[in-house]
Amino acid sequence: MPRTVLAAGAALAALLVSVPSGGDPTVSHPRIAAHFDAAAGQNAENIALEPDGSADITFAFARQVARVGKDGDTTILATLPEVPGAVTPVGGAVVLGIARAHDGTLYVNYATGKRETGIWRLSPDGELRQIGFFPANAFPNGLALDEECGTLYTADSALGTVWSLPVSGGEPTAWATGTALEPTPELGFGANGLKVHNGAVWVSNSARGTLLRIPVGPEPDRAAGPVETRATGLTFIDDFAFTGHGDTVLAALIQANRLELVRPDGTHKTVLTATDGLDNPTSVAVHAKKVYVNSAAFFNTTDPDPNLLLARISKNKL
Repeated sequence: MPRTVLAAGAALAALLVSVPSGGDPTVSHPRIAAHFDAAAGQNAENIALEPDGSADITFAFARQVARVGKDGDTTILATLPEVPGAVTPVGGAVVLGIARAHDGTLYVNYATGKRETGIWRLSPDGELRQIGFFPANAFPNGLALDEECGTLYTADSALGTVWSLPVSGGEPTAWATGTALEPTPELGFGANGLKVHNGAVWVSNSARGTLLRIPVGPEPDRAAGPVETRATGLTFIDDFAFTGHGDTVLAALIQANRLELVRPDGTHKTVLTATDGLDNPTSVAVHAKKVYVNSAAFFNTTDPDPNLLLARISKNKL
């Protein structure tokens, strides 16, 4: 093929990549679906969705798993056991990431600074028990389930590690490590949010403000590939969610009180702010044409409003 044709093709491809705005999903009509009780420790931390659009939420300091129905009513599904003497980087025991299996089983991360630290399973009939036994100094934060291969992945904010654990339970394996996942001397929270998407484990690093992609290798080992940095400048990013089958992400920037749309090329823009009702947003989920955003109000000392916000998501036509 002539070089001029190749050059023209490359230029056109570059032009198409550099003009993302026409294809950006739009987020609109935000509203608060449910308010929670900050004084009772109901800081809305992480979220998983039911098929009908109900939201399963972890309340961090209340040590609870709750379900918010489509009508906004909140039901407590389980309370993690109290752990005397629990000490974690955020104070006491805290419930963090949540993931849902197709049969309705819920998995949650629990950080205690004690032997109860790890992954707990909540069965559809209400049975709650620990299945993953992590190091006591771990801080298991983001959680995702690859149901096809029966593996749970956890982002450890303290140890800068992505752990893998079979759904049958046991001790986890350090699946991915390295500087890109670690905290910094200035901020002790590294790997935070985590999702399994398009043959890779995606992880946010709060301390470094980055969104990372780690390819999953082939069977039988499914080893971690090299860590790829897909976006930077996401100051204190917490959890995130994909808007669809592509690599566009909605990310919660907890301290900035912003929901950020991150394009596949790494550029990003703000789509929701505190004026829309965000109060230290921690996690995001997308279902059909709705966006769900948890706010934990962790840093709001004047008028904390932990809540669940809903908004519409649609896609512009190119």
